Amino acid sequence: MELREFAERILFATTLEEKLQSPALVTDEQPGSALAAPAAPGRPPELQFKSQGSGKGEFPGIQQLEQPRERGRLLHFFANHELLATELMALVLLRFPDAPAAFRRGVLQTLKDEQQHTRLYLQRMSQCGVEFGELPVSGFFWRAISGMESPMDYVAGLSLTFEQANLDFARYFANGFAAIGDETTARLLERIYRDEIGHVAYGLKWFRRWKAPEEKDWTAFCRRLKFPLSPQRAKGLLLNVEGRRAAGLDSEFIDELNIYSQSKGRTPTVFVFNPLAEGYIARGKSFTPVKHQALLAQDLANLPQFLCRQDDIVLVERRPSLQFLSGLKQAGFALPEFVEHSAMSATLAGRKLGGLRPWAWGPDSLELFAPLFTQLSREPRAPSACFNEKVARLYSKAWSAGFLRQLLSQAPPEPWLCGEREVGIVVDTVPDALKAIESIRASGQHKLVAKQAIGLAGHNAIRLWEPRLLENQRRWLVRSLENGRQLVIEPWLEREADFSIQLEMTASQLELRGFTGLINDNKGQFCANWAEPGYGRQLPASLLAHFRGVREFRRKFQQLCELVLTSLKEELCNAGFRGPLGLDAFLYRDSQGGLRLKPVVELNPRYTMGRLTLELMRQTCPGSYGLFCLLNRQKLAQDGFEGFAAFAQDLESRFPLHLQGEPVPRIYEGAVCLNEPSKAQVCMAVFQVSRSPFCGTDLRSADLL
Repeated sequence: MELREFAERILFATTLEEKLQSPALVTDEQPGSALAAPAAPGRPPELQFKSQGSGKGEFPGIQQLEQPRERGRLLHFFANHELLATELMALVLLRFPDAPAAFRRGVLQTLKDEQQHTRLYLQRMSQCGVEFGELPVSGFFWRAISGMESPMDYVAGLSLTFEQANLDFARYFANGFAAIGDETTARLLERIYRDEIGHVAYGLKWFRRWKAPEEKDWTAFCRRLKFPLSPQRAKGLLLNVEGRRAAGLDSEFIDELNIYSQSKGRTPTVFVFNPLAEGYIARGKSFTPVKHQALLAQDLANLPQFLCRQDDIVLVERRPSLQFLSGLKQAGFALPEFVEHSAMSATLAGRKLGGLRPWAWGPDSLELFAPLFTQLSREPRAPSACFNEKVARLYSKAWSAGFLRQLLSQAPPEPWLCGEREVGIVVDTVPDALKAIESIRASGQHKLVAKQAIGLAGHNAIRLWEPRLLENQRRWLVRSLENGRQLVIEPWLEREADFSIQLEMTASQLELRGFTGLINDNKGQFCANWAEPGYGRQLPASLLAHFRGVREFRRKFQQLCELVLTSLKEELCNAGFRGPLGLDAFLYRDSQGGLRLKPVVELNPRYTMGRLTLELMRQTCPGSYGLFCLLNRQKLAQDGFEGFAAFAQDLESRFPLHLQGEPVPRIYEGAVCLNEPSKAQVCMAVFQVSRSPFCGTDLRSADLL
């Protein structure tokens, strides 16, 4: 039989019997002219592709394979994939009659293997009580590959993508069937696995022959695939390195594939780390970050990867290294897709997006995301709804002071709750500032702090502890009040412990995400967050212990929280705000030594390091304690470390990671660096997990906080 006739029969036949027949002798003397791809291959009615958008079929998990029918359902998926591969190989023979004869002979042999695989699946599936066609079948493989424009598209899309992924699926489920004692199906999958190694090797041979000689395999592979195909579809549940090496793939290709991530269907949300948003809100286009601020933003640019899901996108100036991302994956963290800013337009062009999630909405993130709003499908919001004057006011400490004053007027008086004297006074002129200072000191509070209403933490406040205002302090007041800006003057309170409440505002609800402890230095700059078991439900036990002698404190604190959230929800709705936010609070000692609570210090209408800590806690084992901290170069030098890389190496030796749990292992204890130590310039983020509470607030890097 001529190869063209054989391929046409497989492609257009409407019975399985015809599609799976394989003549002993096939010649290729009359390849004919090129054939345009049909919308779908010929199939019997029960095997017609289900309509697009009808939802994914439920793929049986390995834990369900104890039931014979579930085994049959799994094999039904595999049989359809093998039949699709058979049909696509027939199509490539008809689409490219002028392809090298050796290539066409190889496709023919692979096609015959796929026919045999289909027959084997049908036989075993029937023994499990499932007949081919009684379940809906997907045509995704066909839609993704049939538009190929060259044989190179075929080997990249089928051989190196779908067949490479089968190296993972076949081995994974072969082991799964063996574990439950189904040796028959395990042997079947092992046979198919060995064949797939040869198929991938065949595709790789031609791929390397046709790509540019100087181009790396991985680079050429990524460039060749067209959406919806991506390297993400070239791997399965667990990456099978052994099989890929046997097929001839090099180590760099395998390592890159291991850490690669892109959505397979869910519209991804785009994240970006823009920690300087408050500077742009306060000063507009005139704001220029100092060198340290800019370097810090660069160092921590990848942190949103711990906030998002595996198939989301994180924008970065430079993608983290292969070695660093591999380490995070070994630590159990799912990896998102990283897109560099310079490639954003080209990479995301035409892709549907589910949402935009900057660290903070502000003028900078609004400008960055401007080209992407038209691509939103799941959260279509206008730019003006994401950030506007009402949202900008939420960043102001003046707003927080007003909110606290209103809250205290509604809350029942308690001896442990702060009073109105502890609420900051908002001023917008120097005379008003001086008057506020006099007023607070007249009430007996001599130590004060002046805070810019909007500004970057640690750079927006001065302490007024001297009896008289110093000249440099007066100049600071004058500069801070320029152009209509405001200050908040408030008494300095001797803090006992800080904490934050992490929240999420949706279209209709204000959701509590949890509580974290908070540690700042004397300048108000962030040092660390910590979380305890049960962080999503209640104040940390170590903070509650301060009020052990207060009658019904838990109940009263819960009522106070409900009042805070009810009042805050109304304010957020009025501003049209949606997204993450954190509310900072602290415990302090009054002049008589009594313990009091200031329930609102400031609102952060954005992601916070506290929220990041809670998301990191999701990767820990139940009962664990977590500590997230930022370390600077100066602190490490004081503790005897030459740099971040040296500290990271020491950290790994003293606090090695221990993972536990199945099927998804989580961190039981140990420490992990969250940004790349070898590339960090001014700051490194570390997450430590322990089985016991973290004690004290005098943190030293040499002792890992």
